[in-house]
Amino acid sequence: MTRTVLLAALALLAALPVQAQYKVVGPDGKVTYTDRPPTEQSGTVAPVRGAAAAPVANATPLPAELRPVVQRFPVVLYSAPDCAPCDSARSLLRQRGIPLTERQVLTNDDLPALERATGSRSLPTMTVGAQAAAGYSEAQWSSLLDLAGYPRESRLPRDYAGAPATPLVARQAVAPAGQARTQAPQAPAEPPPPPASGIRF
Repeated sequence: MTRTVLLAALALLAALPVQAQYKVVGPDGKVTYTDRPPTEQSGTVAPVRGAAAAPVANATPLPAELRPVVQRFPVVLYSAPDCAPCDSARSLLRQRGIPLTERQVLTNDDLPALERATGSRSLPTMTVGAQAAAGYSEAQWSSLLDLAGYPRESRLPRDYAGAPATPLVARQAVAPAGQARTQAPQAPAEPPPPPASGIRF
């Protein structure tokens, strides 16, 4: 009877939706998945593996202390125009001097791309390395940046200018309304060559 109850409980747990949003690597190397934001005591943030989403190159070089952090844990802000929480998130990142890439969601058609990139459709969303934080929360975002090793106060040079935001999904240029596309005139088709026998039909 006890074994049946245990199996039923395990089956029920397996059927529940996965709530883990954070991958935390503890000081002993133990990996834990949790739905709570990591704290400084709980472990570290997982770095991006493979092709890193590094910030756009800037004319002003980063200070030496920031370079390894930015390389291992690049920060990407996913935002939208006219979004007050996005402005608050951007302000926090600028205040802390976080070099970042900003990608903007411009239409509802961009939401699937946002979900593929971050696992969420919430704006703003920040990724730090492989870790995503959906929805702006100053405490949660600050904790994630602390875990990655970003300084709490800006270390960026005064002349550092961040790269402008770019669309998350590239747009193709559309011709203005009323302007018809002009096509080059086609040369008239030449008649086919006569058959080898010299007979024409």
